[in-house]
Amino acid sequence: MQGDDGGFVFLQRPADGGPVLGLQQVPEPRAGKNRVHVDLTGEPRSTGVPRLVGLGPNVLGEHEVPGLRWTVLADPEGNEFCVGEHVE
Repeated sequence: MQGDDGGFVFLQRPADGGPVLGLQQVPEPRAGKNRVHVDLTGEPRSTGVPRLVGLGPNVLGEHEVPGLRWTVLADPEGNEFCVGEHVE
């Protein structure tokens, strides 16, 4: 899978349907270290997010648009990233 949806670009190896790497363009400058915002999909959020939280990140929010649901997290240094899943 590969797609460009305006301010988002999604990359996935087409042969295996494995994890997707999503890159998001943001308009504002970042004051801290987080110059890259990573969007990940893979295992279901219901198992992946709690597993990640157990490793240190905090949940900052939950969001949904048609076809996509995601959780925003921040690692212990404040770097934000998202874990998403496609929904029908």
